[in-house]
Amino acid sequence: MSASPQTPGGFAASERFRGAAGRARGGAIMTAHQRVIVLDFGAQYSQLIARRVREQNVYCELHPGTLSLAEIKALQPAAIILSGGPASVYEADSPKSAPGLFELGVPILGICYGQQLMAQELGGRVEPGGSGREYGHAAVSVVSPVGILARFAGEASFPVWMSHGDRLTSLPPGFEVLGKSDGAPFAAIADRSRRLYGIQFHPEVSHTPRGRDVIAGFLFEVAGLTGDWTPARFIEETIAGIQQRVGPDAKVICALSGGVDSSVAAELVHRAVGDRLTCIFVDNGVLRDQEVHEVETNLRAKLGLRIITVDARQQFLTALAGVTDPERKRKIIGHQFIEVFDAHARDLRDVSFLVQGTLYPDVIESVAVKGQSVVIKTHHNVGGLPERMKLKLVEPLRELFKDEVRRVGESLGLSRDLLWRQPFPGPGLAIRCLGEVTEERLAVLRKADRIVTEEIRAAGLYEELWQSFAVLLPVRSVGVMGDNRSYQETCAIRAVTSHDAMTADWARLPYELLARMSSRITNEVHGINRVVYDVSSKPPATIEWE
Repeated sequence: MSASPQTPGGFAASERFRGAAGRARGGAIMTAHQRVIVLDFGAQYSQLIARRVREQNVYCELHPGTLSLAEIKALQPAAIILSGGPASVYEADSPKSAPGLFELGVPILGICYGQQLMAQELGGRVEPGGSGREYGHAAVSVVSPVGILARFAGEASFPVWMSHGDRLTSLPPGFEVLGKSDGAPFAAIADRSRRLYGIQFHPEVSHTPRGRDVIAGFLFEVAGLTGDWTPARFIEETIAGIQQRVGPDAKVICALSGGVDSSVAAELVHRAVGDRLTCIFVDNGVLRDQEVHEVETNLRAKLGLRIITVDARQQFLTALAGVTDPERKRKIIGHQFIEVFDAHARDLRDVSFLVQGTLYPDVIESVAVKGQSVVIKTHHNVGGLPERMKLKLVEPLRELFKDEVRRVGESLGLSRDLLWRQPFPGPGLAIRCLGEVTEERLAVLRKADRIVTEEIRAAGLYEELWQSFAVLLPVRSVGVMGDNRSYQETCAIRAVTSHDAMTADWARLPYELLARMSSRITNEVHGINRVVYDVSSKPPATIEWE
């Protein structure tokens, strides 16, 4: 339910989420714009709130709800949004806002738990919902079309997505009702004089079709923001920031994968430092068909990047010989990449900086942002390289989500084919070639995968799907080809829809398309006599098979 890649977006950065290590490295390029901060109280959709704000071209950051008042003041927010969360505000150990938050004079919007927290701390009352609980679709009746509901003038009601067990039963002094639903008599409330607003529903999810109008009402009608956070401004400021950070003489290297993130990052740095940037592209033997040619054509020929292509196929495949465990495959490929990259990077003299395509979700997921929650994952875009090679980081995309990276890439003039390439895993085909990885099995997989891509593109579905690819299974079955018996391996086709890969649903491809792919694979690819289609969603499955 996150933002579609086609949706216009804005951009944001967060010093808080960099942490001590990030600040020491200085990888991010900071900018100065009107700033909205989202205080996260454990909501499932906190990242999505930030993305919805950015879609309005407003600079936005996501921070833990545990920020002190001094930390909040230091950020100089033009507006604040309080997220939802799983707790109940009347419980003793529930997350609380910083004392004095609502006296800052800054416009504040509380969503779900955020609304209840605001109301409870300002003298209202929140109780268990009982029969007033609402989970799912609901309709909010417009009582007063002002403030956050200013764009609903003349409308009786609008559909929303509710997800609450508790509900507000009495308003704090100075608040009025702007909207109500069957289960929430105070579905939208406001103290207009203090610019404090609260809503019980979730405007950030796609199940609230007019949610963007609610958020826009808060940003523009209530907070009076201007929406100055655009791709052009980002590019201009980022290039200037890179030049200031790198200086006039230092040399820079980039570990180039050919994917969207590393390509856009490389082009930004190239515009800042020119020929002082060298990109290293490693052919590890587990790339897709024609991958090396496409990367060199798109990035060297079209953009003029200086690229060193390293043929390390034999080294990687030798290290993978006999290995079937997926985690061992991943670790071997990561280790070999470091060895190859390190060896070639040392040949470049006087290199001081390393470019990484780190994105904003990587930064957020590297720290605990939900009070006492554990770290989701520790992110290393190029595992171990910065510490090992003693290079300073340049992370020009550290402020952006994937859809925002594409918008920047479009403004930079990168080709649509490059920008809309589907994500490809770091371990490459090694984790789509289940069982042992050999040159022979990889050749079979590449042919099948190329057919899947060709047919998906021909059907006009490539950009609608998050990923679509073939998987080679070490499962043999009996078949009949002509008058002969065959005993060959199985190919699984995987196609999913998603917005951020955190969740995914299997794509309902037309039967005719599946039939064409199956027929072509079994006829054109020697070694496969059976094709199956994966109808598993994430969760419980993952997108990749290994």
